[in-house]
Amino acid sequence: MNLHLELAAAIEKDFGDRLAVPIEQKQDALITTLENDVTLTIRYAAPDAYSLRWTHGDAEAGIDTAPLHRDLATFPNHLHDVDGRVHADPLTRPDQAPADNVAQLIRALLENPMLGIDSEA
Repeated sequence: MNLHLELAAAIEKDFGDRLAVPIEQKQDALITTLENDVTLTIRYAAPDAYSLRWTHGDAEAGIDTAPLHRDLATFPNHLHDVDGRVHADPLTRPDQAPADNVAQLIRALLENPMLGIDSEA
């Protein structure tokens, strides 16, 4: 089964009542809009290769596994804050199941759309 289809089913099961609109499936991504107006774009190329980007209003942030920031404790995964600065990823792990990573991120975004990392940090 396609990983994105599995993720969409898991999101519907765990967060269906917290979605503003049905999950939109694109060729290479899932677009999920949460009840608090966070729009999350989920791209999984493989279980350990992903890009999770979200917007809330004009702010945008994301987590991905591009192997670029070797100095971070969570390498290769890292978080891009609203100002484009890079931080250790506080939520996901490449060795964790994709559905678990996405669920953990959605729970955090429902609590705080920018994960408490703002332009003042």
